[in-house]
Amino acid sequence: MLEREWGAQAQEILREKQGDVGLKPDLQRDLWPDLQPEQQAEAQPRYNLVVPRSGCPKCGALITAAQNIPVVSYLLLNGKCASCGVKISARYPFVELGTAILSALVAWKFGLVWYTAAALLLTWVLIALSGIDIDHQLLPDNMTLPLVWLGLLLSLASGSASIGLPVDPRSSIIGAAAGYLSLWSVYHAFRLLTGKEGMGYGDFKLFAALGAWLGWQMLLPIILMAASAGTVIGILMIAVRGRDRSIPIPFGPYLAAAGWIALMWGDELIASYLRFAGV
Repeated sequence: MLEREWGAQAQEILREKQGDVGLKPDLQRDLWPDLQPEQQAEAQPRYNLVVPRSGCPKCGALITAAQNIPVVSYLLLNGKCASCGVKISARYPFVELGTAILSALVAWKFGLVWYTAAALLLTWVLIALSGIDIDHQLLPDNMTLPLVWLGLLLSLASGSASIGLPVDPRSSIIGAAAGYLSLWSVYHAFRLLTGKEGMGYGDFKLFAALGAWLGWQMLLPIILMAASAGTVIGILMIAVRGRDRSIPIPFGPYLAAAGWIALMWGDELIASYLRFAGV
């Protein structure tokens, strides 16, 4: 959806440039062959979470409601399209089953309180962000920024639940600011030292969102868990799979996983560490 939106915006900019320079039609067609008048007038079909209906990427056959039941339909279809028989990626049932398990854990952890709905929303968005970052190395603003604002707004209800969440406004505001500025500082320091970009701005915003939801106190455990997991998995991918070291590894999934663990068991992890350290 984002790529289609960006493409439409780019075409609009080119059309404006085409009109501003006042070029003759023949020269316009030479410079912008993809923007012929008949194509410019053609309306782009709607494409969002509602329309069009889901279809097979290979043959385009529409997927019926009975074929769209999470996990169950995949098993009944034997992992293949009912129309053309092409193999369906196992990623679909894996994400569906994983989402169900994580959602059940959230409900079990927080119980019948209003914050459970917020924690479920955070869980689902973190899963979606992880998948997008793995595929496109992108953490969209229209997902990370609402998380920041929602975390800040939820802090206004602190004290209304017995589970210690949401955090108080002071911790939430400092967490959002410190989360963004900490990775922003690391990014620019790394770029000055190496001339390379070590991470994207989406990582800053996701870390800010986690700080807004969980407070500044959880930022250090989150970044330590994310960096440790990213380092270990990155080394394994290089050693076992022969991955090129120059190819960047998305950091968003590690931040998301560490943030979710902190949401669920952050206080217990900190308490265990303090006991282990004898503090």
